[in-house]
Amino acid sequence: MMRDALIAFTVSIMATPNVSAQAPETSDTTQALGEVVFTERAAKAPVTLLPLDVRIVGSAEIDKSAESNLLPVLQNHVPGMFVTERGIAGYGISGGAAGSVSIRGVGGGNKVLFMIDGQPQWAGVFGHSLPDTYLTNDVERVEVVSGPSSMLYGSGAMGGSVNLITRRATKEGFSGKVRAVGGSYATQRYGARAGYRKGGLQMSGAASYESSDGNRRGMDYRLANQYASVSYDVSGHWETGANVMVTETRSDNPGAVGLEFPLDMWAKMIRTTASVYVKNRYDVSSGGIQAYYNYGKHDIDDGTQNGKPRDYLFHSKDFNMGMTMYQTINPWTGNDLSAGIDFKHWGGKAYNSRKDNGDVSPIVDKHVNEFAGYVMMQQSFLRNVVSLNAGARLEHSSQFGNKWVPQAGFIVHPLRASRIKFSYGRGFRSPNIRELYMYAARNPELRPESMDSYEAELRQWLLDGRLNAGFSIYYIKGDNMIQSVMIDGSPHNVNTGKFTNKGLEIDVTYNIDRNWLLTVNYAYLHTDTRIVGAPKNKLFGEVAYNPGRWQFSIDVSCVGGLNTEQSKEDYGLLNARAAYSFDMNNPLMLFLRGENLTGTKYQINYGFPMPKATVMAGVEWSF
Repeated sequence: MMRDALIAFTVSIMATPNVSAQAPETSDTTQALGEVVFTERAAKAPVTLLPLDVRIVGSAEIDKSAESNLLPVLQNHVPGMFVTERGIAGYGISGGAAGSVSIRGVGGGNKVLFMIDGQPQWAGVFGHSLPDTYLTNDVERVEVVSGPSSMLYGSGAMGGSVNLITRRATKEGFSGKVRAVGGSYATQRYGARAGYRKGGLQMSGAASYESSDGNRRGMDYRLANQYASVSYDVSGHWETGANVMVTETRSDNPGAVGLEFPLDMWAKMIRTTASVYVKNRYDVSSGGIQAYYNYGKHDIDDGTQNGKPRDYLFHSKDFNMGMTMYQTINPWTGNDLSAGIDFKHWGGKAYNSRKDNGDVSPIVDKHVNEFAGYVMMQQSFLRNVVSLNAGARLEHSSQFGNKWVPQAGFIVHPLRASRIKFSYGRGFRSPNIRELYMYAARNPELRPESMDSYEAELRQWLLDGRLNAGFSIYYIKGDNMIQSVMIDGSPHNVNTGKFTNKGLEIDVTYNIDRNWLLTVNYAYLHTDTRIVGAPKNKLFGEVAYNPGRWQFSIDVSCVGGLNTEQSKEDYGLLNARAAYSFDMNNPLMLFLRGENLTGTKYQINYGFPMPKATVMAGVEWSF
């Protein structure tokens, strides 16, 4: 699929084609990144060679979670990532919604770009990400880039990028898995997926359903998701395919605690994404072309006002469609040259309808076109001990004109088991439809937000690769942030905000022996502005013990200095998991997961207390 093409594109121009002078490719190395999957379609060299901070969260971590949503899994395994939550029942949309993702303090709105198989995902009217559509049942692995990815992906990847890579059939014949989970607050989660492969033909499908009463009255949640893909290897060098995904949700919102009257708000959402692609793979060249279309429809009842139901419903419809083309060539040994073109057409409309007679009141109906070209080159020296790379993107928008995006970096291997990276990158975010054209603060003259980021990383492998430790520092400078300010007594959106973020991240993975695994990561963030939903300190640690058919793990998550809308939070959570397989090949497994076992009181969205101790139990069968 095109996500393989995009990764091949990135790695082939930033990575060296020979790994003899690099850190050993052991299972410990892959565990440090989560689970790197090396395939001829995905990359010519390990993703660890990228000068950017790339984390791979693979199927092992995804599958052992009792979660239906990917965001809690990613938050634990990416040091600088934080996700806002409002309870046990989904993230929702509109008022009281959560699921805002920040990386290194840069987030909120659409500053971190989410993709499914390389297709950008966001609500075209409001620009925000769509957290309830990022599900574990559909996804094989996730590739997270901490830091600006705009050179490759354009707007929205200012603070980083998250690429969800969907599952594909890898075994000849039929294979699949079914899962059922139930637990606290009448929560139910069901999922099934199956695949078929014969020769060059691959077909995959998945479906899931989730419901919960929520940890507060009036916080019910429902979700249904379906996914299907097909691909065919036309020859040893050409592949074509298509995929489609549909997600439907309904979430209720009682409002913040302490309200005189319940809010009684609800929101419905349906999202559809589809793509077709063709790609090629040769010894000295690879590339592809992908066309995609995303559509969303949101219906919202804003609930009561002073205890009385509002007389209207809010509706929005949005789209995001486009095409991506690229080709990478290897003109000589140690050199990779890539060039690509992107086109995006996105936007949507919003309107209110009266509950009594259905009369419609238009709010906005706008769209934006974006066209971009980019070139990147890498050259390795001294038998791949040193690799230099640089690239640039020129983006043209029908709204703001041209935007240049440079990026550069180098990788040095002073010793076989050591690696030093340095990178500089620029990121940007285009203003969304709401900021440009909606409500009193609208301003059609807004310019893109931008930031510059500098990062250095040292990674060391010890004990024959069983111990993997990394240390990163970064400095980020943001400019032209869009903020609403009062001018002549009225609110106006203007490019006025600035920020400086700096911090460090540490991660350690230690395979003590074949049964014991220790994982620890820590992130520290210092910022000169007050950022909601980005903690100053975040620590995660897990010990896993897997003797034979049993699996045991215990993990701790600690957060300090988290700003909510009106408070500052510090908390620590204790979680545990146990599982038993009736066969060493894991066809039938029972598992139990407990979270916040100490019953810690805390909140991430102000006015929405998180649940105390929760327990989930389930059964999983593979075939």
